[in-house]
This record gives sequence, C-alpha cells and structure tokens, in this order.
Amino acid sequence: MPRLPKSIATVCLSGPLADKLEAAAAAGFEAVEIFENDLLTFEGTPAEVRRMCEDLGLRIAIFQPFRDFEAMPDLQRARNLDRAERKFDIMQALGTDLLLVCSNTSAAALDDAARAASDLHEMADRAARRGLRVCYEALAWGRHVNRWAQAWDIVRRADHAALGLCLDSFHTLSLGDDLAGLAGTVPPEKLFFLQLADAPNLSMDVLSWSRHHRLFPGQGELPVAGFLRDLLAAGFDGTLSLEVFNDEFRAAPSRRIARDGLRSLVWLEEQVGRAPLPALPKLSGIEFVEFAVDEAAREELGRFVAPLGFRRVGTHRSKDVELWRNGGVNLVLNAEPDSAASERFEQLGPTVCAMALRVDDPARLVERAAALSYPVWRERIGAGERRIPSVRAPDGTLVYLVEAPGAGARPIWEDDFVLDADAVEGGLLGVDHAAQAVAPGMLDSFVLFYRALFGLEPDALWELPDPYGLVRSRAFVGGGGSVRLPLNASESGRTGTGRFVSALAGAGVHHIAFASADAMAEADAAAARGAEMLDIPENYYEDLGARFGLEEEELHALARRHLLYDRDPAGGVFRHAYTHAFRDRFFLEVAERAGGYSGFGAANAPVRMAAQRREAPRA
Repeated sequence: MPRLPKSIATVCLSGPLADKLEAAAAAGFEAVEIFENDLLTFEGTPAEVRRMCEDLGLRIAIFQPFRDFEAMPDLQRARNLDRAERKFDIMQALGTDLLLVCSNTSAAALDDAARAASDLHEMADRAARRGLRVCYEALAWGRHVNRWAQAWDIVRRADHAALGLCLDSFHTLSLGDDLAGLAGTVPPEKLFFLQLADAPNLSMDVLSWSRHHRLFPGQGELPVAGFLRDLLAAGFDGTLSLEVFNDEFRAAPSRRIARDGLRSLVWLEEQVGRAPLPALPKLSGIEFVEFAVDEAAREELGRFVAPLGFRRVGTHRSKDVELWRNGGVNLVLNAEPDSAASERFEQLGPTVCAMALRVDDPARLVERAAALSYPVWRERIGAGERRIPSVRAPDGTLVYLVEAPGAGARPIWEDDFVLDADAVEGGLLGVDHAAQAVAPGMLDSFVLFYRALFGLEPDALWELPDPYGLVRSRAFVGGGGSVRLPLNASESGRTGTGRFVSALAGAGVHHIAFASADAMAEADAAAARGAEMLDIPENYYEDLGARFGLEEEELHALARRHLLYDRDPAGGVFRHAYTHAFRDRFFLEVAERAGGYSGFGAANAPVRMAAQRREAPRA
C-alpha cells in the first residue's frame, strides 16, 4: 500500500516564511499549509510564494484559516462574503484550490445551523465559480459548533460539491470525542482535508492547550493513531498534514523540527498499518557506556570509579581506548584522537559520548533508522575488529547497536580488545538506568527518537523540586525493563539539570545507575575501598521511619551507608546510594530493586538534588 503524501503547516516552524518553506522541503515534505499570518508578514506577493514553493518542489495544499464566517448577522454576512472573495484572489495567486474555514468563535454568531449551512453554501458556490473548494472544521472552542458531527450536519445541509469537511485530531480528541460513526455516515469524497497533532494530557482550557502545547504524533498522549485508523477506514486517502502550535517548536531550529515532523508521520503510518517500517528491535540491556576523555581525564575518571569496584580489564587493539568493568557493567574510556569522542571532548570536556544498546538485529535497526531519517555513524575500524553501527541521538551523542549474545556468538570485547586474563569480576549486575539531561526545547525530539526508533514506552511524568526550580522527569522503558532511560528537563538554569545542560550546551547523560543484588553489600565494599558517597541528612531518615515504619536497626543501617529507600504500594523495595559528581558533569548510583519494584526512587530525588547542591562548590 503506497504511503500517503505529507504536508506541514508553516505555523509549526520558526523563522520567516522562506526559511519555513526551505526547512519543509529539506525534510522531505511534499506539501505545506500556508498559514495566513505567515503570508501577512511576508515581504512579497502570493505569486512569489507560489514560485518559491514550486522551486522547492512543494505543493500548497491549503490556505488557512478563514475565521468567524458562518451564521453572522446580515451586516457582517455581507462583509464576510466580500472578505472571502479577496481570499479567493490570494488562493489563485498561491496556486492552491482549498480554503479552510474554522467554526465561528464570535460572540455575535447565531446558534442557527440552517443559517450556517446557507452561508457556507453561498461561499462554496462563489469558490466553485473560480475552480476552488472550501472545507469546514469544527474548532474545539467554537461558539456553537465544536464537534465534527455538528460540522458534518452543516456541510450535509449546505449540499454543495465544493464544500467538505476538515478533520483535526486535536480538536476531536481534546474534547474526548472520536470518529465513531464517521464511516458510513460521511462519504469519502466529502473528507477534503486532515490535520494531525498530538498533545500531553493537561487540565486547562482547550484554547490555551491548543495554542501552546500541541505536539507531533508520538510525542504526546492522545490516541492519534486510532483517530487516523478510523479516518482511513472511512475511506480517506488524502494528504497527512501536521498543524501544531507549540511555543518551543517556534523557537527551535526549523530544520530540526521539520525533520521530527516528517518522522512522526512515518511512524504514524506504521502504527495504522499503512506503510510498515523494518520491525522494532528486541532490546536486552545496555552493553556499555562510553566516556570522552583525554589522558589526564581518563586517569582522573579511573580514580573516580575504582572505589565502586571498577578495574581496567582491557585495552583496544588499535585505538587509545580502555575497558573498565565491574561484573555486568562495562565502561569505555575513549581518548582516541580524531574520533567522535575526541570531537566531543574538545567541545565539552569529559562527558558521556555514547552508550550501546543490546539488540537482536543491528542491521535491521539501521534500516529502520534510515527510514526515519536518523543519521547512522560508522567509526573506522582496524583489521579483524567488529564493525558496530551507531545512530546519532538528537544531541549528537551516539547510540551503538550491539548484537545481543546468542548461541556461540563472541562478545565484542573478545574481538576488539586485548583482555586481562587475571581481571577479577565484580558484583554489579548491569546498567539499571542512564538518565539524560536535556534542554526543554529538545525534550520532544528525544521522546520521538526513543519511541519511534526503539519502541520505548513512556513511564509516569514526575515534577521533582530541586532547590532552585522544578525538574520534569519521564523515563522511557523497553526490553521488559532491561533498558530504562529517564529524560530530565528544567526551565531553570540554576537547577542541577539546568547547570548540566548549560555546560554541555544541549543535552547528555548525566546520571548512570548500576544494578546490584545487594546495595548494602556494595556500599560496604565501596567504603572499604575509600569511596565517599553523597551525604544524606539525618532528617531524611527520621522521616523515612515515620513513612514506612522501618525499625531503628534498619534505619541506622541505611544511614550509615548513605542509602536512600523507597517502597511501592505492592511492597517492592528500592535501595540506592549516589556518588559525588565528577566535575559537575555526571554522577553515579548503585541501586537495588527487590520485590518487583519498577520505579526510580523519585520520592528521594529532592533529597538527592539538595545534597548535590550543597556539594556543588566541591565539584
């Protein structure tokens, strides 16, 4: 089944109109919606806009919006028809045949469906004389018409071949409505246009929700895939078009947002079975975390992780790269010149530059990344070394794709590293989770990256109080819990998350948690090696005893080891302790899950962030 044409409204993107059109074309869209305000602020004629689009290979799918038209008192009705004729002039100059009319929001609008139908019939009749068409859309905050069924009733009464419906996923789903009854009620030829948008679930007036918080499909929580599935079942076979009002999108680079928009539509087509992509990967954990360092930073980082039981167990066969290990956790310290790691170190200093996910079929995932226009990176390799493909995340860090070990398969370390045969294994089980701090404007790009490419699903959203502002946190989980990737964002530059983002001028991994079967035993072993864990106030343990009814002996055992504690309603338990920050860039955690606990100790985050703030001068 062929893919449907794809369009984006110019209101989705930042910058002047010429930049928006260029970004849409570069991303691969076939068409655009010209939003009226973009034309009003353009220093040129509609005919020049048409030529710009033609030169870029773009079709103008629709001109919009035309507001407050139908069911007005007689004096305004005559003016509105004159206004429509002027818009028809513009449409012909633009080279588009379709105008979007929104349901009336004016206080003067009459609650008279027959009058609305009569007005729209007259408008469609005038449009038809010029070879143009009109589509009518129910705004979620329309004065008398806010549901698609009401809009259809008016279009049906108007009964004109040049008049049809525009259906918008946000206007429908934000009211808790759906397209039940569309098939068999509305003839497919009357489905003139489709606009798609997702959004987070928010409790606020629908107009503000619409104007500031819409998202691309897959970035929010509305059932957009079900909406499109019902529309296709009703016979729609037109263009998939995005109309998203979002403050952060309109401040972000237009090319990045346009690329995300196209990816969201490709992903959405997969969700409805219209155009399948290479299958999602089967994930089985995080194979390694890689740090960009130079020789001095590598020595310092080695001293930082050694008290947690990490030891250097191998060196790369052809590169200046070391492997440090504790049990099931692999840390790669990369000081190789002229590499992706060296580029990141030169820009940002010692940071996490990559992580590797274990997947069932790296080649298939590379094909999926290409279908979603995510860039693939291939490092140079030496003779006999294994080629490990990677995908660039939105912040430029690399996500390596390592084939999960199977029967007879050799671990990558045996191919690429000279291993120390006498290395002693530790007790850590693996990487429990790797948290990324991202700028607020980058958050939605990461959501789409992890959801569309890897199939990770979002956990609950948390708002965590740092001493200097709020941090929004949402984890993305996959592989039966083997991969957990929290995303943290803060509007305040003074929070720990905000400071990290400012230092890295974007985003990156700032927190790595290691899974342990016994956090107390790991804490004792770390203390014996001289580890200094993050200090936790005595007041925390006083409250802990009151909240969970813990015995004094257990509270004392936790406090002595700087361990925090959480318990879920089902009885699952989480014990965890944190290191100090390394150069205020990242910190580490040892975590124990028991009894099926699946959270991240979010209730303890404010205590941890306050303690880190006290330690900031030291870092």
